[in-house]
Amino acid sequence: MEEARQFLGLESSDILDTAWIDNGPGWLGIRLASAEKVLALDSVRSWPGRIDIGVVGPHPQGGEVALEVLAFFSEHLGAIVEDPVTGSLNASLAQWLFATGVAERNYVAAQGTCIGRSGRIYLTRDDADQIWVGGETRTYVEGRLPSL
Repeated sequence: MEEARQFLGLESSDILDTAWIDNGPGWLGIRLASAEKVLALDSVRSWPGRIDIGVVGPHPQGGEVALEVLAFFSEHLGAIVEDPVTGSLNASLAQWLFATGVAERNYVAAQGTCIGRSGRIYLTRDDADQIWVGGETRTYVEGRLPSL
């Protein structure tokens, strides 16, 4: 946790809650007081160790989206990547937020804002407490590999 706090440049008082959230890929979930605080994060672009961090904070009620999400992870060469939309992270965040009562109803999360993307992730919980993740996709690159 201390390493993540340093990585994100946060004070301990900025963090409302943390949890290891995992539905396959594991993440350190960090909850901040507001979407504004999430969007103000300025993480480093390299780090000596592995980083898999998801940060979440609420937008003001009544807007298009309920939560702002940032996902930081280390790529294979050690550079830090911010993912524009991460379904697995959002599913894990939803499990955590519903379980702790932070989220009481279905919601829309925004992700990728800081890198010029407008990702919208739709999180729903059904009557059996199953979490469903939805959204739209766009194809940016298309191609074929030659057969061998």
